[in-house]
Amino acid sequence: MARPWLHLCICLQISGFCTNLLLSQTPKDILAQTNNGTEILCELKKEHAGVYWYRWSQERQNFEFLVFSNLLGKTTYGANISQDKFSVHGASSRNSYSLHISHLHTSDNGTYYCSVSQSSQLLLGSGTRLGVVDVLPLPPRTTQAPRTKKPMRHVTKSKATGKKGACNPLVWLPLTASIMVLLLSLVPTAYRLHRLRRRLWLRIHRQ
Repeated sequence: MARPWLHLCICLQISGFCTNLLLSQTPKDILAQTNNGTEILCELKKEHAGVYWYRWSQERQNFEFLVFSNLLGKTTYGANISQDKFSVHGASSRNSYSLHISHLHTSDNGTYYCSVSQSSQLLLGSGTRLGVVDVLPLPPRTTQAPRTKKPMRHVTKSKATGKKGACNPLVWLPLTASIMVLLLSLVPTAYRLHRLRRRLWLRIHRQ
């Protein structure tokens, strides 16, 4: 195990050097409340003999082995690691494992890594940052946009106004006056035609 641990230390000193596409962890960040529990999922894309779980504490500058779970479901815990606090559950397909952490405390803060051993090297997952607080921050309030008043239906009103305008007296009065003037101008002409017809009739009968 000397080589894997040496390689692991080099990986910790060079950030991102050990992250491997064969291991993916979700979620990337967790903010949990004291005394609650949480879960970290690790998905594997290659054959393996088992999954290791480690925790890196930035505050203590300590990389700690937590638990190892093999394909048969047997677990091996690190020194001073409580079995009631950490447990590993594997899927039937053997390509995903989840680390359950219960009774959270601020001492559980850190970055958790799943890992597999391959060719005398320990390949680390992408890492999950866990932060434990006594009180969770309140979610930001979402401000609703002010309701906009529905626009007045100017088009409908203008159409209705147009229809009423066709019956407006201001339109009909000038038209009626024009017709009356035309009729009055025809009266003298009609009277003259009547007199002319009467004269012609009298002349014809006198002859």
